[in-house]
Amino acid sequence: MNTALSWIKAYVPDLNATAQEYTDAMTLSGSKVEGYQCLDKNLEKIITGQITKIERHPDADKLIICQVDIGTTTIQIVTGAPNVKEGDKVPVVLDGGKVAGGHDGGPLPEEGIRIKKGKLRGIESEGMMCSIEELGSSRDMYPDAPELGIYILPQDIPIGVDAIEVLGLHDTVFEYEITSNRVDCYSVVGLAREAAATFRKKFHPPVVTPTGNSEDIHNYLTVQIEDTRLCPRYCARMVKNIKLAPSPEWMQRRLAASGIRPINNIVDITNYVMEEYGQPMHAFDYDLISGHKIIVKCARDGDEFQTLDGQVRKLDSTVLMINDGEKEVGIAGIMGGENSKITDDVKTMVFEAACFDGTNIRLSAKKLGLRTDASGKFEKGLDPNNAEAAVNRACQLIEELGAGEVVGGIIDVYPVKREPVRVKFDPDKINSLLGTEIEASRMKQYFEMLELGFDEETQEVIAPTFRQDINCLADLAEEVARFFGYDNIPTTLPSGEATTGKLSYKLRIEEIARQVAEFSGFSQSMTYSFESLKVFDKLMIPENDSLRQVVTIQNPLGEDFSIMRTTPLNGLLTSLSTNYNRRNKDVKLYELANIYLPKELPLTDLPDERMQFTLGMYGAGDFYTMKGVVEELFDKLGMEKKIHYNPQCDRPYLHPGRKADIVYEKTVVGYLGELHPEVADNYRIGERTYVAVLDMPAVIPFADFDRKYQGLAKYPAVTRDLSMVVPKEILVGQIEDVLAQRGGKLLESYKLFDIYEGSQILAGFKSVAYSITFRAKDHTLTDDEVNAVMKKILNGLSGLGIELRA
Repeated sequence: MNTALSWIKAYVPDLNATAQEYTDAMTLSGSKVEGYQCLDKNLEKIITGQITKIERHPDADKLIICQVDIGTTTIQIVTGAPNVKEGDKVPVVLDGGKVAGGHDGGPLPEEGIRIKKGKLRGIESEGMMCSIEELGSSRDMYPDAPELGIYILPQDIPIGVDAIEVLGLHDTVFEYEITSNRVDCYSVVGLAREAAATFRKKFHPPVVTPTGNSEDIHNYLTVQIEDTRLCPRYCARMVKNIKLAPSPEWMQRRLAASGIRPINNIVDITNYVMEEYGQPMHAFDYDLISGHKIIVKCARDGDEFQTLDGQVRKLDSTVLMINDGEKEVGIAGIMGGENSKITDDVKTMVFEAACFDGTNIRLSAKKLGLRTDASGKFEKGLDPNNAEAAVNRACQLIEELGAGEVVGGIIDVYPVKREPVRVKFDPDKINSLLGTEIEASRMKQYFEMLELGFDEETQEVIAPTFRQDINCLADLAEEVARFFGYDNIPTTLPSGEATTGKLSYKLRIEEIARQVAEFSGFSQSMTYSFESLKVFDKLMIPENDSLRQVVTIQNPLGEDFSIMRTTPLNGLLTSLSTNYNRRNKDVKLYELANIYLPKELPLTDLPDERMQFTLGMYGAGDFYTMKGVVEELFDKLGMEKKIHYNPQCDRPYLHPGRKADIVYEKTVVGYLGELHPEVADNYRIGERTYVAVLDMPAVIPFADFDRKYQGLAKYPAVTRDLSMVVPKEILVGQIEDVLAQRGGKLLESYKLFDIYEGSQILAGFKSVAYSITFRAKDHTLTDDEVNAVMKKILNGLSGLGIELRA
């Protein structure tokens, strides 16, 4: 949005700041200024003069010699301008002055052009008369300027005064970047209110005086809203005896500075009010409104409508339209129709100021490929309470400019009035949120500057409807911070665990998992959360398996990305397959990623997102290599109790004889094993592949970082070797459970060092050998103590059918 500083000063007359000061202050208070253009940049020593005499140049057919009265003296200027005559008043650059650019209207030089006294074809020239382009402006800003030639000033302008002041070029145009939640700042009034608060000046909003003759608009027109959701308010006023004419210079200048080309007084008034109040308006020719009715309703599918730009638009039932008694006359909030436009023959017109649903306007504008200044404002969600003030302001300008006779009364269809929002005021919480110690009275002063009300009885801030961004205490804190000054807020550390600079407990555990994997030679993999139903067939997962209960994507990129994954294996196996088929040897990959398990189908709640730590490898390494990585992780997480492996796990994608659930404290926390050969074939992996998956939400409760120091042993250890004949179905884990249970406090460690099956061992049995270490913390062990413990161990093993090997 572009706005001239002079327009802001019209409502904040005491504002006194340089362009840079204004830019910095407004940006810091929340109204970001992207940049500015000083209209008088590089304009020096330019005054008004009057041509008293013109003679032809003796040596040049296209040059003339002008005697120009500049008030204190008469100077001679040679020019080639074709449009000047004796008596004209013109802007004159004196010797040593500067102009912004050349008469061709090209890019302005950064330093301007210095004008010096000299001779043109032998004739002395003491200055230069200026075109509007040489003054750094254009015919958009000054429509009366000639296309080629000197700009002619009005005859009532005094001679010898500052021409830049006369032309209104001592001004600056600022470009703002307004955030979408500050709809009120898409208007000059809103920006002026912000400027007044920023510079602690008095805000003087436009004073709208009553208008209208003794007639009643209700005798001329009726308005009906069929869809009050899409059009919460519609205001209409009428003007008779229209007199089309150019708008006054001050209005033209302000519109041009905002990037709007002046057209005539009626069009300019609607644009002026749109910029001033942020309320788009539209004017209809009353005589072209059939039945003298206005009906606001949606179009029908297949309707066609010709807009003001001459294009025929195809409509559907979602596009809101303005209709008369017989036909559509405008697309609500976007553009009027060719069939009701204002022409030079207009006698009576209807002013429309309405509020439309912003989302509907945005979607309709996109659908029609027609985005206008009006739709750009409506789509942000305007304040319906602003419509009446805007249409009354337009009628006031109509009367002040003599553009017509305003009919008395107003049609205002407003079924449900929008009320101000009340927010509980809690200065202590605001200070806590900001890290400040601002007095409550000072906060109230900020609110008063911004025209926010305050209820002393209920201790509530009353946000007027034009401040749609204020809804909670945090919004009030933002207002306080803006005007207290962000640069004045002291530096403080945030409260909570983050103050210590640590990762959260969950993230610390995940970071340890990454470290263990990478130290073990694994590289990180990242795969998609979106997968295909075909994955379950590749993994040989049965039809009735719970993993097939999935969250389906409503608008998938394609069949291969149509569901949220319920198992982490597919992505990692696909990456291993890619590496294998590109002949990469000994590949180890890991991934930390979520799976998405629906709580019920159809979905009524968000799925359970569970972080999975997945490891996969082929080449060097085997089942026990993978098992070692898992146990290393558990050790780093302080999980000191024994890990159990249950080979009776139901994982169809794992090898039947080389798989196990990982059990900790009677809780299944994951699984590991060799990939089933058929699954490996499905993924085109030609080597034995091993995987391990840990369910991190199940692991985290068992992690413990409370490590306690244990001193070096002072007394010697006693070691005993135990060689046993064990039934084949007995797992070494069962043996180790007996060792740990029966060994008691004297058991320091045990280590499996041999497993043997062969002709020397009975069929159905195997030989297992352990080295067992005993140690006491307070004395040297005796043989009797060790023998007693060993006896308990052997008794426990005999219950499993285990015998000592002879």
